[in-house]
Amino acid sequence: MNRNVAAAVAISMSMTVLALDAVAKDAKGGAAALVPAGELKWSDVQGFPGLKMAVVDGDPGKGASHFMMKFPGGFASPLHHHTPDHYVSVISGTMVLNVDGKDQKLPAGSYFSFKGKKPHITKCEAGADCVLSIDARGKWDVIPEDKAPEKKK
Repeated sequence: MNRNVAAAVAISMSMTVLALDAVAKDAKGGAAALVPAGELKWSDVQGFPGLKMAVVDGDPGKGASHFMMKFPGGFASPLHHHTPDHYVSVISGTMVLNVDGKDQKLPAGSYFSFKGKKPHITKCEAGADCVLSIDARGKWDVIPEDKAPEKKK
């Protein structure tokens, strides 16, 4: 098994320990959240046809959360940023992120993060869907970057 596939499998397996509804507490007050991949509750992302989200912890519309996003193969976003710092693992597919005008391919098993509202373009290579695991440290949003303002005459 190549290193990228092994990493993707390890990440996928670790993601299956997250759950929406099932939480078991032990006598010491610890907790575990568990959900098999087949039980993720995918929903459409409003305003982004084809994008799906499965929340596994918290509420992305209110604050810090963990969620999965699924992008269809061939998807490409416009230049944008997100308000919260966020940390991402690529579970499947190949993401292509354009940062500072340069494309970087990130296959399954890869990691990236964006902090301080860093502008970027998100693409999923044609073919397989791309699935990401996202740890967002605040309310999730997508803020389009405006074109450079015109000079006043």
